Amino acid sequence: MSLYPSLEDMLVDKMVQSQNMAIAAAANQQQQYQAYAPTAPTTKDGNGLYPTFTNEKSSEIPPTYRADGAQVAIMYPNLSEYMGLELSNEMIQANLPHYMPQTHGTPNAIVPQQSAVSIVNNAHMVAPVTGHFTGLQRGQVTNGIRELVMCKGADKKVGLRVQAINKGIFVCLVVKNSPAALAGLRFGDQILQVNGTLVASFSVDDVHKLLKKSDNNNISVIVRDRPFERAITLHKDSSGSFGFQFNNGTITTIVKDSSAARNGLLIDQQLLEVNGQNVIAMKDKEIGQLISGSDQIITLTIVPKMIYDVMIKKLSTSWLRGKMDHSVPDF
Repeated sequence: MSLYPSLEDMLVDKMVQSQNMAIAAAANQQQQYQAYAPTAPTTKDGNGLYPTFTNEKSSEIPPTYRADGAQVAIMYPNLSEYMGLELSNEMIQANLPHYMPQTHGTPNAIVPQQSAVSIVNNAHMVAPVTGHFTGLQRGQVTNGIRELVMCKGADKKVGLRVQAINKGIFVCLVVKNSPAALAGLRFGDQILQVNGTLVASFSVDDVHKLLKKSDNNNISVIVRDRPFERAITLHKDSSGSFGFQFNNGTITTIVKDSSAARNGLLIDQQLLEVNGQNVIAMKDKEIGQLISGSDQIITLTIVPKMIYDVMIKKLSTSWLRGKMDHSVPDF
């Protein structure tokens, strides 16, 4: 089963596959036509009649099957106008090079095209529109397990705070420019083990003491990637909107028939990342600038508001705003 980062990607991919099938059928029919179409010989018999037909290939191509494929292509909507999306020819060329019609060559130039497939984080994900979008790669939530190695800073700290939820330990703050930030810890990561010690059922104080007792170097931390969170990729429509509104970082409104509605964005979800960049405790105006500054595609990392409130219940907004790492992550 194919995976798609957005409904738009799935529909565009299916449209391209349908077009490819039509072009392949047209090419096959054209080859049969050229192979068997009769042509008159250049000589006549005494009665002025052509005695036989030769089996030479015809130099005429039926108008329906022109070499540039135009007659086939009009069976499907133009991608640049599809679903109200703003897909420029440059963007289509970058992400869907096989979609661009061929405007030169011989009749043999009509060949079956391949569906655009991208590999995202080593997973087979069909992303004909968003395949080359770096925000999609930065914002992916895998729920996988990884090991990080940290050291302590000059202040003898690693630069993180945790919260205990349902017998699990979760990262609720990563301090900017700290060892935790440099190691790649993110808000919502579940800490499973510290230096070989399982931390399930530990209290917050127990975890902080464990980190405090650790050596200054080679602190091993095993985490599960953000189990409460999910990432949603949206596409800007022709009016320049992704189709949602938010207040204090919480999704409050979903616009009907928008990309947000098509891709299952819900209200009462807290915005955590925009294109992989942490936006927790940022002002709405700053978040809005990040969103509006995106090109045609955006990936949002979200979590249910009630879970978010539990995770930050002991941290003030102003303190989070001053401490939280808001840098653009590597990928």
